[in-house]
Amino acid sequence: MRRVAVTGLGVVSSIGVGAREFAAGLRAGRSGARPIGAFDTTGFAHATGCEVVGFEPERWLTRPETLPRAGQFAVAAATMAVRDAGLDGLGDARTMVSVGTTDGGGDRGERIAEAVVRGAGVPAGEAARVPAALLSVGVARELGLAGAEVSTVATACAAGNYAIGDGFDAVAAGDVDVALCGGADAMCRMTFTGFYRLGAVDPERCRPFDTHRQGILTGEGAGVLVLEPLDTALARGARIYAEVLGYGLNCDAGHPVAPDRSSVARCMRLALDDAGVEPGEVDLVSAHGTGTKANDVTECGAIRDVFGATPPRTVSVKSMLGHTMGAASALSAAACSIALAEGFVPPTINHVETDPECGVDCVPNEAVAADLRVVQNNALAFGGNNSVVLFGRAP
Repeated sequence: MRRVAVTGLGVVSSIGVGAREFAAGLRAGRSGARPIGAFDTTGFAHATGCEVVGFEPERWLTRPETLPRAGQFAVAAATMAVRDAGLDGLGDARTMVSVGTTDGGGDRGERIAEAVVRGAGVPAGEAARVPAALLSVGVARELGLAGAEVSTVATACAAGNYAIGDGFDAVAAGDVDVALCGGADAMCRMTFTGFYRLGAVDPERCRPFDTHRQGILTGEGAGVLVLEPLDTALARGARIYAEVLGYGLNCDAGHPVAPDRSSVARCMRLALDDAGVEPGEVDLVSAHGTGTKANDVTECGAIRDVFGATPPRTVSVKSMLGHTMGAASALSAAACSIALAEGFVPPTINHVETDPECGVDCVPNEAVAADLRVVQNNALAFGGNNSVVLFGRAP
């Protein structure tokens, strides 16, 4: 099995587009929260989200109208990642594209449904631009990867880590030379309404681990990582953000929305075992950290079960980005890679008082310098679908 390096990052987010701007946003503890403009929020008592503003798909796509917004995000992030990796073109390289998502083209599907309800016409071919498969297919088409292995992973909020695990396996086993993997999702009324009806949307801001937290903010964006063999990256003099050490997946299917502490702990242990890492070697946990009462207490309890009474620093970048659904763990993976490369811990913003039931050092409000060696990236989805990836400092 070959060692696997992260050599390129592509990011579309509410706190910055591109790896450099995203890193600056993380360091500054920038908030992407703003009134939602992606759809009509009339009738909702509150409608704050983390929307990407000023995104210009024409900069990255030759025919943006053929893809849903999430697909546009995915293609833009993949193009950025390839350029960031210093790969002018992938040429004859054996490639893989794996993109995780929750809603896929749900925003376009909503517009079709609205047109039908209102008795308006639906343009010919519009329904063909909804399928989630377009997220990864769009990347392959735009980058001219005719022979690429292409997949879209629909495991909800754990999907980004799933896609990274797929890419890691393919590169490590020698099945491909380069993997483009991550996740993408766009704001849509369906997702916002679902969380709103669950009482899981905070009126103003996302404040994970805080005593007075009230829930998530829905968000959008995309994160794509370029993975390639470590020896190849070193030979071509590539900048290496991090090394992918291993991952773990499980699904307890115990409850539609409530996380299971023992299952989350088991997934973390699977990842540690796969990576050959001892709990004491982990310097930072990038938590799923949604800001809901149930998730934060359950996840922090599982972290203590694995790491003991004094766990590593545990942060949530969702405090800045909101919950970007299928893009969440991919954006968090990009944050982990940047943190390892640049030697700092992103903060958990909007923090006032840590909930004693959480009991973690969440690095409140301001980034701190840190000599990081191993970082763990957690992702927990509905239905008990969990995924955890371990990243190590570049050799």
